[in-house]
Amino acid sequence: MVVRLPGSHSVSRGLQNGGPFMMQKVMIIASILFLNIFVASVPPNVEASFSEDRATWLWNPWMLVEDEGDVIAFLEAKQVNKVYVQIDSDIPVEVYQSFIEKASVNGIRVYALDGAAEWVAPKGYTSQNQLMKWIQNYQNGSSSIQKFAGVHLDVEPYLYSGWRTNQAETIKSYQSLLIKAKNHTDSLNLPLEVDMPFWFDEISYKNTYGKGILAEWVIAKVDSVTIMAYRDSASAIIDIVQNEISYAQKYNKSIVVGVETGQTDEGEGITFFEEGEAHMNEELIAVSNYYRDIASFNGVAVHHVGSWMDMQP
Repeated sequence: MVVRLPGSHSVSRGLQNGGPFMMQKVMIIASILFLNIFVASVPPNVEASFSEDRATWLWNPWMLVEDEGDVIAFLEAKQVNKVYVQIDSDIPVEVYQSFIEKASVNGIRVYALDGAAEWVAPKGYTSQNQLMKWIQNYQNGSSSIQKFAGVHLDVEPYLYSGWRTNQAETIKSYQSLLIKAKNHTDSLNLPLEVDMPFWFDEISYKNTYGKGILAEWVIAKVDSVTIMAYRDSASAIIDIVQNEISYAQKYNKSIVVGVETGQTDEGEGITFFEEGEAHMNEELIAVSNYYRDIASFNGVAVHHVGSWMDMQP
């Protein structure tokens, strides 16, 4: 490797006039430049290069079939280091293997994503069992660089009809589902993460799992929680996740703060769709700065790849 020093002609004159001392200075400068160039050329360490998550959801895995390269380029451009990818059994396994391998090389961890409100129905757990079986077969048939780094569930029990007719029983079913999921992921030696709305800290339970606040129970039982903190200002986001951050601190777990980018009719202040990406990034930086010294805060997540791609600058 040839290292070209800036202003090499003036350095040459210094060598002629300064003797051995100048030679030492030049050698030190050359060594530093060489080291910087070498470090910059080394691929990121997939296991050790992460301080905080910058995550997103990929709900449409057929995007990987249509243009895998475009998806990876987008994730790199947005400095994403973690992506939750929807599992669709109709997609060939090789598509997931190719994507994870290329994402891993670029320092991006890939989590298997699935879930539906109906999973808390009386026999809804069978869908989760099918997911876990698919992941087990996938992991067994893939090389180390092609394997999922974890499992990410998006089960929203409040969207199931039973939440209105029998909330207590639906909550218990949800808790049972997460216990089963954790047993499955432990057997696969994978971490379990879940999405959770910020207002679960207002929901109480009293059943065979004890009694308390649902948000605290969920955080205690899984490895990490992504809070759906769907507000469009840093001050609002900071306020609504404070309890979850505290619960995670108590149980030595981690919280990722998620925000919305899609258009919605749920009211003002929910999404960054209107404000655009630059404003969103400013607010996310403010959230990260606020919680920077809290060990349980582990970064941010943007919902989701499709709407983020279409977002205004």
